[in-house]
Amino acid sequence: MKTFKKTSLATLLSATAILSASSVIANEDPVKLGLMLPYSGTYTALGEAITNGLKLAIEEEGGQLGGRDVEYIELDSEADPSKAPQNMSRLVNGDDVDFVIGPVHSGVAMGMLRVAKQTGAITIIPNAGLGAATNELCMPNVFRTSFSMWQDSYPMGKVAYDQGHRKIVTITWDYAGGKEDLTGFEEAFTAEGGEIVEQILVPFPSTEFQSYLTQIASLEPDAVYTFFAGGGGVSFVRDYAAAGLKESIPLLGSGFLTEGNLAALGDAGEGVMTTLHYAETLENEANQSFVSAYQNAYGEMPDTYAVQGYDTGMMLVQALNVLGGDTSDQERLIDVLANVQLASPRGPLSFSDSHHPIQNVYLREIRDGKHEVVSIAAENLEVPDEACQM
Repeated sequence: MKTFKKTSLATLLSATAILSASSVIANEDPVKLGLMLPYSGTYTALGEAITNGLKLAIEEEGGQLGGRDVEYIELDSEADPSKAPQNMSRLVNGDDVDFVIGPVHSGVAMGMLRVAKQTGAITIIPNAGLGAATNELCMPNVFRTSFSMWQDSYPMGKVAYDQGHRKIVTITWDYAGGKEDLTGFEEAFTAEGGEIVEQILVPFPSTEFQSYLTQIASLEPDAVYTFFAGGGGVSFVRDYAAAGLKESIPLLGSGFLTEGNLAALGDAGEGVMTTLHYAETLENEANQSFVSAYQNAYGEMPDTYAVQGYDTGMMLVQALNVLGGDTSDQERLIDVLANVQLASPRGPLSFSDSHHPIQNVYLREIRDGKHEVVSIAAENLEVPDEACQM
């Protein structure tokens, strides 16, 4: 049974309001944010988008958190799990950061979590989707502002069945994140009565797909469900269309298949359907303002990675405003972070007891080079976290 309990946000705000100015610990030092993200290699664009979104949120608050300036310490994770513990220790023990923000890669997250447990460093995960981070390995000082692989893939299982698909081939890279994604889809699809006729695992990070596409064609499934991301997603979608499969076997996927890749996909992406917790075309006031601000700041459309960075920034803004910038009481800081509620560009966002986002997941279809929202595939979806003993 979980013993970690939230305090209501109203109570926290009220308590803060009655603090006298003299009782707030004055701290002229900047808030140090340690960014452990990929700034080179396959996931460079993801690391940059998260960083851009984070900085935009804080710049909208005058570049401060709770009245304190902000110092960014950027460390290239290189998406290399073997370097994760050393890099995390450097930020926490060497640079003495107040918060660690990262990573993108789930394997890197595993190494970071070990250090977070040892040191108690407050860690905010703006992308990596491994379920264990807010389940088996959950801890009070770890938050997620992104998703789990299950959360974005599970809703597509019912969508696929409702579309009339009964026999599906699944394909992904042979690594933890990809396999967790397929598990979520397969759970929902088979519960409805569908059949997975073949699960194909591709060595990571290979983008040589031709032999697998030939295998898919020979199996003649009703549809294909896949998880690939970044350049791998572009290669798969383009190769799938070039192989002539697109018109006869619909392609479904986790939203990361096409996220951030619309321009590179071109016509090959048209009609591909995905489920994800954000779409740039969402019609809400927060998203419209965000899209405009991001375009003005960086000259391009934001994607889910940018939103995850932005919401990480907004989470820190809200929490440190409540605390008047005081980060000295870690227990109270964690309590305030756990009670953050955002009117995010992605829709309403709050946190479960395991510190995982409760959020909408949308069914999207690429139409005229945009992710158009077809429907809400799952509203205010919580993830299974029964193994969390926080």
